[in-house]
Amino acid sequence: MSSTTSSNPPVTAAGSASPPATAAAAGSTKAESSSKKKLDRVRNIGVIAHIDAGKTTVSERFLYYSGRIHKIGEVHEGQTQLDWMPEERKRGITITAAATSFLWRNHDIHLIDTPGHVDFTIEVERSLRVLDGAVVVMSAVDGVEPQTETVWHQADKFHVPRVTFINKMDRVGANFESVLADIKKTLDANPIPIQEPIGAEDKFEGVYDLIDQKRVLFTGEEDDAPEVLEPTEDDLAIIGPAREQLIERVADVDDALAELYLAGEAVDAATLRAAIRRVTLANKAVPVLCGAALRNRGIQPLLDAVVDFLPAPTEVPPMVGTHPRTGEPEQRAPDDKAPLCALAFKVVMVDGRKAVYLRIYSGILHAGEDVFNPRLSSTDKSKHPAKEAEKKAAPQGRVEKVARLFSVHAASREKLEQAHAGSIVLAVGLKDTATGDTLCDTKAPILLESIGTYQPVISQAIEANTSADAEKMQAALQKMTEEDPTFHVREDAETGQTLVSGMGELHLEIIRDRLLSEYNVTARSGRPQVVYRETVLGSGEAEHVFERSAEDESLFGKAVVRVTARPRGSGLLVRSETPPPSSDWTPPLIRQYPLAVEAALAGVREAMGAGPQGNRLEDIEAVLISVEPRLDVASDVGWRIAGSRAMVKACEAAGTALLEPIMHLEVLVPDEFVGEVLGDLNQRRAQILDVGMRGNRRSVIAELPLRVLFGYSTAVRSATQGRADFVMTFARYDTWS
Repeated sequence: MSSTTSSNPPVTAAGSASPPATAAAAGSTKAESSSKKKLDRVRNIGVIAHIDAGKTTVSERFLYYSGRIHKIGEVHEGQTQLDWMPEERKRGITITAAATSFLWRNHDIHLIDTPGHVDFTIEVERSLRVLDGAVVVMSAVDGVEPQTETVWHQADKFHVPRVTFINKMDRVGANFESVLADIKKTLDANPIPIQEPIGAEDKFEGVYDLIDQKRVLFTGEEDDAPEVLEPTEDDLAIIGPAREQLIERVADVDDALAELYLAGEAVDAATLRAAIRRVTLANKAVPVLCGAALRNRGIQPLLDAVVDFLPAPTEVPPMVGTHPRTGEPEQRAPDDKAPLCALAFKVVMVDGRKAVYLRIYSGILHAGEDVFNPRLSSTDKSKHPAKEAEKKAAPQGRVEKVARLFSVHAASREKLEQAHAGSIVLAVGLKDTATGDTLCDTKAPILLESIGTYQPVISQAIEANTSADAEKMQAALQKMTEEDPTFHVREDAETGQTLVSGMGELHLEIIRDRLLSEYNVTARSGRPQVVYRETVLGSGEAEHVFERSAEDESLFGKAVVRVTARPRGSGLLVRSETPPPSSDWTPPLIRQYPLAVEAALAGVREAMGAGPQGNRLEDIEAVLISVEPRLDVASDVGWRIAGSRAMVKACEAAGTALLEPIMHLEVLVPDEFVGEVLGDLNQRRAQILDVGMRGNRRSVIAELPLRVLFGYSTAVRSATQGRADFVMTFARYDTWS
């Protein structure tokens, strides 16, 4: 059996020459400078997965085989490039999304390695918002795990094309076909395997390339390139039917390939690859590959798949936004010659100074350049109706300066003079820019949709060990809130304590550890406390009149508000049913009436932040029934206060109830410990939803309140001799008996 080299797609080792995948690519060389690289040779991708599926291990191999690094670091040894924070290396998990870039087959690949733990899901959310494609890593043993579902649906939300890598094919219990079935059933996706594994568990040695009909073998040694061989007759007996099924699956969702297939014509590798690319970019199918990243098997073909099947910036739709003043639709194509348009998707502290990660969608950004942020309001804070009208007529936003630009490789940075469309860069000097802000050309403003976030579900008190550290702690916590939209800090009005809120116990534990490691502040924290919500039990209506006179002004407001309970999880709704102005009113009174209505509605919305019991309101419809205008008033403050207090009174009349965070829990445990897990959950008054199998372990799915889950990690591992894993995700706010 002779060794041959596949020409399309290439399966390469680091630094080896390989033929490009298209005719256009053939004219390019690796010596081509980055400034002249075409946008269609850029890939902005993320690696996403459930915790411990092997994301960072895959990313580390990407860097090694592309020549970006020269030694592989392992997660379990705390030596990886992308898990660079001390807390990440200590725990062996990814906490913050890390960015890097490298070359593969003359393509510039910008990569973000994201966390897999649910407490840090905002990192995945904001990364996927700016990425063009994603590599989803799954365990061949465990299949589609709970956080896999979460990140998959986040990718669905942003219409991000994906390729899937089934990792850990060398582990006991690895089952390629089972994971494919799980993807189809659990994720409602259309997986199209472009490889078939050769062996499994300790006999896994390579893959059959179904596109090029080759046998690809891996030795597992770091520096050994994959051996690409012509198939034997026995190999063809496996490749033939599998390739036919692949063509059939792609033809089901691609009309061009369907015509060839129905006509009975032969489908060559180039035609099949082009069809797979089309259906991947259209999110009609997901190419599936397999390997064992820790054993250095399957990484080079996966890199080829990134180049072959994931989109360039030119292949995603233009960014759509609105004009910040007129509200008219605007769009920006990925072109250096178009006006600047960038999205700030992550804030970090670099050497104690604020820095912002930007995805540049169009135009060129230069270091030292002024940019326009349409979200930042003007400095006039007045709420007077006349001032409000003036502000609405004036252009919104503020200019900020990009002092310096950097390309990023994990914790290291390289200075840039300019960044082009399609780039992901780090900018320093943007003092007021926050996560989700748009940066654009002042002469061609555009406002992009911001990045959604999540409300914290757990709080605890925190205080510095010494009075000297107290001020340092407050400054450090403020910086962390800028970095992390899911981390909140507030002062308890009654006790004066500093309360921090986050997405889980691990989230808050990491915050406390970072205070010490990054800011040299030693702090102690109290027992975590649940963040509750309030809702109403029925309907209620109330009126409030606010009237106050002073020497230089008088305030007045009268409002009637009705509140009604909404179905659980449906959120808040505020609307007006105020009657039209009376025909008996004078013109000035008629002009004032809509301003009074808007002010009262604003007061109602403000009251949603704290109900009668002091908690944020949830699942309520609030209707403004009426307001009374009056001309001899100085501002709209009176109506705002009247609307707010009428809202609280209406809630009291309707009766309120506390809502608490209910968590969705999945425990993966060996058969012999299922009884202990179920017994513990029953003691916690959990609702058991399902007991099934996931891989070779039992899967116990339940719902229960967050308040009974504090310390669950220690309890479940103690009861199962450390052999259980679990994932806890927020389900909803609800009552619980």
